[in-house]
Amino acid sequence: MKRPVEDLSQITTQEQYDEYIKRYWDDFDFSIGEDVDLYDESDLYAAFANYVMVIPPKSADSLLRSLIHRASSSREVLDLFAQISRDILYDPNAPTRNDEYYQSVLEAMLESELLDEYDRIAPESDLHYVRQNRRGEPANDFTFSLPDGSQRRLHSIKAEYTILMFNNPGCEMCRMIIDHIEQSEVINNLRKSHDIKIIAIYPDEDIEAWREYLSTMPKWWICGHDAEQRITTERTYDLKAIPSLYLLDSDKRVLIRDGVDVSLFEAALTNLTTK
Repeated sequence: MKRPVEDLSQITTQEQYDEYIKRYWDDFDFSIGEDVDLYDESDLYAAFANYVMVIPPKSADSLLRSLIHRASSSREVLDLFAQISRDILYDPNAPTRNDEYYQSVLEAMLESELLDEYDRIAPESDLHYVRQNRRGEPANDFTFSLPDGSQRRLHSIKAEYTILMFNNPGCEMCRMIIDHIEQSEVINNLRKSHDIKIIAIYPDEDIEAWREYLSTMPKWWICGHDAEQRITTERTYDLKAIPSLYLLDSDKRVLIRDGVDVSLFEAALTNLTTK
């Protein structure tokens, strides 16, 4: 599928850029219905990924809603754009992940009369999670149990910055992240000045496995488990993928949500502490 202008370097004015965005999907036939398989799926994925990177953030909500409304011309086209949107904007490992953009997509999808009560379950579930722990808002508070049986609340932990990590015993990616954090000069400098705390939460049920795993955890970390499984049952955090990390400020407002790239946390902390 061709875009109006393949090389953005050809665009030199705001008017040209606006026209590029306006005509971006001109080559896609939204009325194609069940023949949508005639399009190369990988090309459509690439086109959508590029689109969410070039649209102006201030206009993203209206542009994405308009796109999904156009895709609602048929169930086949809507299903295709729903899946592409989810993979591009909501997959934890997608470089283009953007929960705010995905929220716009979901809200537009749920306005479609093509979805019945059963069809709405999945997008409604995703929408619930993208509305949790939004950047700039306080992270959902919860109670967790420490190894000695005592309990703490997330918001009771006093620190200038907090890294909240959901992890599992035996998770290789979790171990890689733990090692990265332990070797991080940025995080260790904050640790020395007592400006950061790390809370590692085990959200599942095998407490014996968690207790055995504790000996491998850094001694200065606060390690706990969700004894009553409330995080899962009350759906306060999106744990579709483990590990999952959050960076919180002193008021437990979310600075980075549901991330796995420690280098992004280091960059954010460096920026915050050198202002």
